[in-house]
Amino acid sequence: MSHAIIASIYEAKLLAWSKARAEPIKVVFENIQYDPADGETYIRAFALPGDTASSTLAGDHRAFIGVYQVSIVAPAGTGKAKTNPLVVELTGLFRLYARDMKSGVTVVTMSPVEQGPGITDAATYMVPVSFEYRADTGS
Repeated sequence: MSHAIIASIYEAKLLAWSKARAEPIKVVFENIQYDPADGETYIRAFALPGDTASSTLAGDHRAFIGVYQVSIVAPAGTGKAKTNPLVVELTGLFRLYARDMKSGVTVVTMSPVEQGPGITDAATYMVPVSFEYRADTGS
């Protein structure tokens, strides 16, 4: 259940960031159909949960570890002019060791935001950025 809470923390953070921008950008989450307007740049976000671990013999501890990925999707042929500034903004949004909390779960950004290679297809240029997260809970 805590992976769902973690995803909702990062989703809320992305939505607040988008709305606060001078030019808001559409944020699309997992399992949501979206057909962008011609020439539109938007964001797709995914929680990629990893294994849930326990570090106590009593079993009263859980470590929720995973990766959060934000994919910047721009029209093909636009180069990096639209994606690079967004990578910088997302790096500032998800600061290393930042702590965010909801429903008694505190999640920590455990790695710097890292940009992956751009992926081009006929219509889009997608740049993934991701970071590792961890949340520890006890009973």
